[in-house]
Amino acid sequence: MTASAAPRELRVSPDRRTLTVVLPDGASDRLTAEMLRVLSPSAEVQGHSPEQRKTIGGKANVAIADIRPIGNYAVRIVFDDGHDSGLFTWSYLADLGERREALWQAYLDELKAKGLSRER
Repeated sequence: MTASAAPRELRVSPDRRTLTVVLPDGASDRLTAEMLRVLSPSAEVQGHSPEQRKTIGGKANVAIADIRPIGNYAVRIVFDDGHDSGLFTWSYLADLGERREALWQAYLDELKAKGLSRER
């Protein structure tokens, strides 16, 4: 997906724990609410520099409460833990889909190294 290409569809699963991003070519990526939450592009998670980025644990059971469109370039995902400050651009969602496995493994490795858990 190109940086400006909007997905065909964003679909939240009935249990609110998965977001399916249907790409312009018809392919799709399934992203868990937990992954979206812990890799949120918000300053609260990412900080203002790589050194300020936070590893967020305890989000294994987080769910998507709402998705709000932001212009023609992004969505704001509201999570049931109250987090809602990240703007998920089309290019960021595409990147998460393309690098899902590597990003998830890096997150799990960070949790372990910092003595954190996916559970509360």
